Amino acid sequence: MVWTWRYEKADGSAVTPDGGQEEFAGQGDAETWIGETWKQLAEGGVETAVLLEDERVVYAMSLSEA
Repeated sequence: MVWTWRYEKADGSAVTPDGGQEEFAGQGDAETWIGETWKQLAEGGVETAVLLEDERVVYAMSLSEA
């Protein structure tokens, strides 16, 4: 299983962050990574981060501070 994040703008369109897409061996690794980088992603135009296990959506979360 591969864990990844999908990034979206406020209108739902996809955002590809600088450096491409990260892949993680487990959910905990993916969540730790987003916890460390969410501010930079938000500054780059990401509104929502969607956690995927392979192609299955696990959950989505807003990166807005509001």
